[in-house]
Amino acid sequence: MSKLVLGLPKGSLQEATFSMMEKAGFKIKTGSRSYFPAIDDPELEGRLIRAQEISRYVERGTLDAGMTGYDWIVENESDVVEVADLIYAKQGLRPVRWVVAVPNDSAIHSAKDLEGKRIATEAVGLTRGYLKKHGVNAEVEFSWGATEVKAPELVDAIVELTETGSSLKANNLRIVDVVLESTTKLIANKTAWKDPWKRRKIEQIALLLKGALAAETRVLIKMNAAESQVAAICKILPALHAPTVNPLGAKGWVAIESVVEEKVVREIIPELKRAGAEGIIEISLNKVIS
Repeated sequence: MSKLVLGLPKGSLQEATFSMMEKAGFKIKTGSRSYFPAIDDPELEGRLIRAQEISRYVERGTLDAGMTGYDWIVENESDVVEVADLIYAKQGLRPVRWVVAVPNDSAIHSAKDLEGKRIATEAVGLTRGYLKKHGVNAEVEFSWGATEVKAPELVDAIVELTETGSSLKANNLRIVDVVLESTTKLIANKTAWKDPWKRRKIEQIALLLKGALAAETRVLIKMNAAESQVAAICKILPALHAPTVNPLGAKGWVAIESVVEEKVVREIIPELKRAGAEGIIEISLNKVIS
């Protein structure tokens, strides 16, 4: 049987990735020390690896495909196929940012003010690229962790990954500039991508993951209504294309359903009720394939 070796991110992205994979239809089990997670698909072999390293192993062909941040693809200068952009992170469905941050009372207010300064970061390559882009000479040192606490005593500034900015604020730091915005990517080895079977398998995973992500913010709304009320209800009801309307056993009545953004449900349900909808139900979704 053909096998696809898939790299899964260990660390901050692990829980969110496992959850997204399960919604896509792939259940993953792993022990606390296991680097070989079991996936309930006999065609997949999982490898649990730090997100910082996945793009390198995909480029080499040790992994056929993997899920990692765009930031680490850039940091490692990895030559891989970017198959799908998956906008989720540790705490939500949004990109993360690498930012230049300094103490609140620092005199640094722009990239130019970093001239001759010392910067700590885990993303040394990204930071050096940012400084080169702005024509700035500064000392960049690798940070092994706890980067937020190093300024101002040990360094003048940091370049750190943030999703909400709360950790920076808690450490009395302010953002000066954004170095890079990053999302999770499904990537593939170039040789694997040319293999017809492996490409189909990778594309299957991409389709299902994008469907799972699309379902994260949507729900299915179902209701019954008199035929005379259909036009008014459909005018209120958003849909991917158009609401589905089917006749019921009772003459003159129909069932109406539509996939809608969850954030609008609280606004439209009262309107639907006033327009004549009955038996309104809201159903969570696992996947929405457009």
